Amino acid sequence: MASRDKNKGRKLIAQNKKAYHDYFIIDTYEAGIELFGTEVKSVRKGSVNLRDSFCTVEKGELIAHGIHISPYEQGNIFNQEPLRKKRLLMHKREINRLAMNINKEGYTLVPLSLYFVKSWVKVELGLCKGKKLYDKRESDALREAERDIERSRNAGYL
Repeated sequence: MASRDKNKGRKLIAQNKKAYHDYFIIDTYEAGIELFGTEVKSVRKGSVNLRDSFCTVEKGELIAHGIHISPYEQGNIFNQEPLRKKRLLMHKREINRLAMNINKEGYTLVPLSLYFVKSWVKVELGLCKGKKLYDKRESDALREAERDIERSRNAGYL
C-alpha cells in the first residue's frame, strides 16, 4: 500500500504563524469551510487573514470566528461581511469529540492554515493549549540557537 503524503495536492493560501508562537499544538484536524460566492474568489487571490481567529461549537456545529476574508473588488452587492462567522464542515462524531476536548481547562481550537485540496478550500485546525510567557521565551531562545548553528554551518565553522 502506498503511503499518502500529507502535503500532496495542497496549495497554501494563508497561515496563522502567531498561533505557533502563542500555543502548544496538541493535535491537528482538517475541516471544510462554507464560503459564499465572491468569498471564494477573494480566497483564490489570497486575501485572507487568520490572525486572532478561533473556533467554537454552537448547537452541534463548528463555527470559526475572526477569519478575515477581504471583499472581492468586482463583487459589488454580492460581497459578504469580511469577519462573518463561518461554518466549518466536519462529521458530527468529530465535532462532538472536539467539543469535549475544548471544554477541558486551557484548551482552544485555532485555525492554523487555509489551503486548497484540488478545488476545495480546507482549514487545518489545531487543538491548542496556551503558552505562558516563560514558554514563549524558551521557544524563542531555542529557535535563535538553531539559527546560530545553521549560520555557523553555512559559514564553514562546523
